Amino acid sequence: METVKDAVIQMIHNMPDTTSVNDIMAELYFREKVDAGLKALDEGRGIEHQEVKDRVKKWLE
Repeated sequence: METVKDAVIQMIHNMPDTTSVNDIMAELYFREKVDAGLKALDEGRGIEHQEVKDRVKKWLE
């Protein structure tokens, strides 16, 4: 089983040599949010597609 440390090292290894610390931090933040969202879906805490459409429609009014 891959550890978080191993995954982060691999992620950084796959990034270009010109990658900045800000780029790395942004990628880590993005991945953390995606993982949290997938975990929420696995736990049944997602929002139905129609509900999302209704919310977006209200925002755009």
